Amino acid sequence: MTQDAPLKGLKVIELARILAGPWIGQTLADLGAEVIKIEAPEGDDTRKWGPPFVERPDGQGGTEVTAAYFHAANRGKTSVICDFSDADDLARLKEMIAGADVLVENFKVGGLKKFGLDYDSISALNPRLVYASVTGFGQEGPRAKQPGYDFLIQGMSGIMDLTGDPEGEPQKIGVAWIDIFTGLYGVIGIQAALAERERSGLGQHVDLSLLDCGVGVLANQATNYLLGGTVPKRLGNAHPNIVPYQVFPASDGHLIIACGNDRQFAALCRVLGLEGLETNPDYATNPARVANRGPLCEQIAAATAQHGKADLIAALEAAGVPGGPINTVAEALEEPQILSRGMRIAPQGIEGLRTPIRFSRSELSLDRAAPVLGQSGDQPAC
Repeated sequence: MTQDAPLKGLKVIELARILAGPWIGQTLADLGAEVIKIEAPEGDDTRKWGPPFVERPDGQGGTEVTAAYFHAANRGKTSVICDFSDADDLARLKEMIAGADVLVENFKVGGLKKFGLDYDSISALNPRLVYASVTGFGQEGPRAKQPGYDFLIQGMSGIMDLTGDPEGEPQKIGVAWIDIFTGLYGVIGIQAALAERERSGLGQHVDLSLLDCGVGVLANQATNYLLGGTVPKRLGNAHPNIVPYQVFPASDGHLIIACGNDRQFAALCRVLGLEGLETNPDYATNPARVANRGPLCEQIAAATAQHGKADLIAALEAAGVPGGPINTVAEALEEPQILSRGMRIAPQGIEGLRTPIRFSRSELSLDRAAPVLGQSGDQPAC
């Protein structure tokens, strides 16, 4: 029997725009929450961040033109237009918040206080509310008042100094990586606060900083520095702790080879006709391979360049060596595994990607596209 989505019955008010905050709302909506997106009369900025654009009926006999970017982060919500400077609109919004479980906002620190929408004011109105704030730098600290944007935070967090060709300029990630991570950490924080509310009966403020999240996912690169004392630098497509674990040339392009242990390295040597390297003291163990990265990878590259990508990937798979292609976005979205897992969805005819979580009993809620501006469903307009 099909079960309801896990968060059915949870009511969320979203006072957020662009990406990190809306990503929280969309994930909660996929998980079954009722998410009401509060928009200024002109709408979320990303409604205009195109091309490409999607044209659809606006529900009033006309056509709405909305950027694909907006559809990437706002599926499953309703939209209510609210002018904070209008006393009646503001009063109706507070009535909605009084009956909500969660509020998500990404205004500058202190920006909502003049409207009585800050945490202290709202928690007095609704003590059970979980109130999540997304800012560039958090609610306190020397940079708290400064605006933060994903690109700038990628630079500040250290990730750009680790990304790109070591002989070239630092590179940002190809999507707004820190916004997305902050959105996911936001969902985790909100769900943890809801679980704690079951014990205490009270909501609380969840404080999310783009910079905190960007630094927080430096993972092994941060601990390499903290415990090893050496500042990590860009290695292109190579791995700082494992060799061989990078891109290699083929006769018709490039592929990835990722050997995580000595057994896989020995199997790689057999596939490439490089028998003997696996017993060479310079290469027999991973620490030795890391120390002798350059000469080893030159020999591997010379061997892989003699093979076509598809044939070599097949040979690696047969030998138990992790290897794979470097897909375009189009190829990734047509990957049979992605299609079989149902990652591509088209609610109300608008294609997108679902939240990548599957449950043994529960279903996601994926039947509604991103809302037309002011498309409030059963919600009262502000």
